[in-house]
Amino acid sequence: MNTHVHATATPPSTHDTTRIDDTRIGAVRPLINPALLNEWLPTPPEAQALVERSRAALSRVLHGADDRLIVVVGPCSIHDHDQAMEYARALKAQADALQDDLLIVMRVYFEKPRTTVGWKGYINDPHLDGSFAINEGLELARKLLLDVLEVGLPVGTEFLDLLSPQFISDLVSWGAIGARTTESQSHRQLASGLSCPVGFKNGTDGGVKVACDAIQAAQASHAFMGMTKMGQAAIFETRGNDDCHVILRGGKAPNYARADVDAACSLLKAAGLREQVMIDVSHANSSKQHQRQINVAAEVAAEIAAGDRRITGLMIESHLEEGRQDIVPGQPLKRGVSVTDACISLAQTVPVLQGLAAAVQLRRSHANPHTAA
Repeated sequence: MNTHVHATATPPSTHDTTRIDDTRIGAVRPLINPALLNEWLPTPPEAQALVERSRAALSRVLHGADDRLIVVVGPCSIHDHDQAMEYARALKAQADALQDDLLIVMRVYFEKPRTTVGWKGYINDPHLDGSFAINEGLELARKLLLDVLEVGLPVGTEFLDLLSPQFISDLVSWGAIGARTTESQSHRQLASGLSCPVGFKNGTDGGVKVACDAIQAAQASHAFMGMTKMGQAAIFETRGNDDCHVILRGGKAPNYARADVDAACSLLKAAGLREQVMIDVSHANSSKQHQRQINVAAEVAAEIAAGDRRITGLMIESHLEEGRQDIVPGQPLKRGVSVTDACISLAQTVPVLQGLAAAVQLRRSHANPHTAA
């Protein structure tokens, strides 16, 4: 008699993916969604109108329909609400006094790219202590933008993180893509869908072609993955952004002189783009010596006064007080002093702004050999 042995089926088991997934993740914490933050901190009609007006004015400058100079000026980074507001109120007085010649945008930077490591900014670590209270940072950032808009100033910021724009970009009139991210496809795609004008900085080595390439990419339509304001994953299809421009910020050497503007505009012309640049008088253009911003701005002002209309804007790093300081645990910070790059003081900034306004007035009196294409 044959005996048939039936193999017992192995019961199904749970596949353990923890051996291969998230092996370097220390924690996962909940993130507030943009729609909820916008409900808590909605945009008043007056702020919405200011954002619309200022974006349209910036676009007119970039397209040659407004001969004022765009000046993006303010702290290298925000680390204190009250100090930022003190700066905003003082800058608003200058913006009003010089509005016929300058279109002033307050620099309100919440995210800081780091060459290696360091404090990543007000959104990432609002308490400056490594607690990474990001939800609170997003709320504080949006509150500050609303308060600056209430003063009557448009704001500009750098877009570094790809998700954070959903929380604050409705309040931003001008955006920057930094030297480290200009070559990033994801940031070019982001810029193609942003509602504001965007400046691309030249590469950290000083190369301008990457910024020209970025403008061409951002002008095109794209499809990419992102997060909606309700916090859902989605595919975004963009229309392209025709309000993008190059920012010269130096590299291995400064690149703000006439020859540098000529070279940048030659590249732009060859690419079929508008021949125009914004000049960042800080960073490598000032050899990272904050007081040199004053001299660089004066040299750029001289070119503007001589009639060069290809220079459509400047960026200046300026705080209540000059210099910078380190964040040291247990040690109080000096009031009004940057905790990232060194800045010139507000008192030093005012004559720089006045000099730029005077240069714009002189530019109007010249026959214009250099005009934006």
